[in-house]
Amino acid sequence: MLNPIGSIVMAAGRGSRMKGFEGNKTLLPLVPGPSFFEGTRPILHQILSTLPPGPKALIVNYRKDAVMEATRSLPVTYVEQPELNGTGGALLAALPFIEQAECQGLVITMGDVPLVRPETYLHLVDALSSNVFVVLGFRPREKRQYGALDICDQKVKRIIEWKYWHALPLEEQALLDTFNSGIYAARREELLQYIPRLAARPHTVMKERKGKQVKVEEFFITDLVEILQKDHRSVGFALAQDEEEVMGVDDLDSLVKAQQVCSRRNGEP
Repeated sequence: MLNPIGSIVMAAGRGSRMKGFEGNKTLLPLVPGPSFFEGTRPILHQILSTLPPGPKALIVNYRKDAVMEATRSLPVTYVEQPELNGTGGALLAALPFIEQAECQGLVITMGDVPLVRPETYLHLVDALSSNVFVVLGFRPREKRQYGALDICDQKVKRIIEWKYWHALPLEEQALLDTFNSGIYAARREELLQYIPRLAARPHTVMKERKGKQVKVEEFFITDLVEILQKDHRSVGFALAQDEEEVMGVDDLDSLVKAQQVCSRRNGEP
């Protein structure tokens, strides 16, 4: 395994679907107290404790002061994403950290996915021994609006977004059984080579800003798969143990479920 391993945790977004909570959702508790929104063991602390040893960067923007205060005692580097312009935009903002980090590989993960086990991160990183980029996939019970991994000979050829794969013939849809968790690992040196290529591929999307729909430019990490494939660079995948492990905490229902899973894992009634 490459060693040490750096990590980039994206904790910049607001989380607008978490109704009734105005803070940064990465600080929501996994051990509830007076309410589901109050308690201990913030999501972000759980993620940081399960990542492999090595330098860690937190991507911040929304309520950044609260995120920094909650993690001040931890050995992390703060990286501000000036504009919320997608997962690729967060990676572009982290370029100075990537350049300076003393590591051979990097885990790139979301700040609202707290149930990934330490061994799953290690399995993801292990796959870098034969790939320059690795996607953490999962196999859900029901195919929902996830990005599907197009896999051939145990390599990821592309990530097909739902709006495209759900229009495929049913027999082709049936072949798609592994989906993108939004968690990745990359070899540091190769990632540095390809970040400029990612920066040259903005997408124009419609977003709501102050009650109005406006066009904004965003960057997507998933574009790296296509870029690497065109250069015949190897993109692999690892599998999460189950669908529950890669669940994002997007709303109250998923927060409650995450709290219940953590309680169960800790052997609590």
